[in-house]
Amino acid sequence: MNASISIGPIVSLTAGILILLIPRLLNYIVAVYLIVIGLIGLFGVGTLRL
Repeated sequence: MNASISIGPIVSLTAGILILLIPRLLNYIVAVYLIVIGLIGLFGVGTLRL
């Protein structure tokens, strides 16, 4: 059995939970999320699989 987890949904879920818990962090969470998604887009998802 081969299980692979994508980084994008995990980052989205974590960011959503943090925004619900601490709304003041919204700007930082959105900025980090956009940077992470941009890096995944540039360098490919293949190198970031868990």
